[in-house]
Amino acid sequence: MNNITQRLENVKKLQAKRWENEDHWDDINDLLVKELDEILLIEPENTAALINIGAVYSDMGENEKAIEYLKTAMNLGSVDKNLYINLAIVMVYMEMHQEEYHEYLETAEDKIEDPLTFKAYFDPNSQ
Repeated sequence: MNNITQRLENVKKLQAKRWENEDHWDDINDLLVKELDEILLIEPENTAALINIGAVYSDMGENEKAIEYLKTAMNLGSVDKNLYINLAIVMVYMEMHQEEYHEYLETAEDKIEDPLTFKAYFDPNSQ
C-alpha cells in the first residue's frame, strides 16, 4: 500500500473519531485540513483528498471553499458517489436552487463510494 493511501485511510479514521470527541471537533478539523493539504501538495490531483477536504470544509461551514475543492475533483473526472452527495449537501447549505443539487443526488445513485472518501455531515434541520 502506498503512503498516500495509508494517509487517506488515517484521515478517514480521524474523521470518524470527531463524533466520539465532539469537545475536540475544531482541533480535529484543523488536523484533517492540515493532513489533506499536505497530501494535495504531493498529489494535487488526488480526487479522494479533494473530496475529503471539501467535506471537512463543509462541516466547518466554509461552503465556498468546500465547493471549490469538490468541483475540482469533479473536473478531474472523479465518479465517486461521495463527491456528488457532498456537492448536493454543500449546495443545500448555500441555499442554491433545488434542481441543481437534485441532479447531483440523482447522479450519485448510480455511483460507487470510494473507500477512501467520506460524506460531509448533513443536518436536515439546520435550514
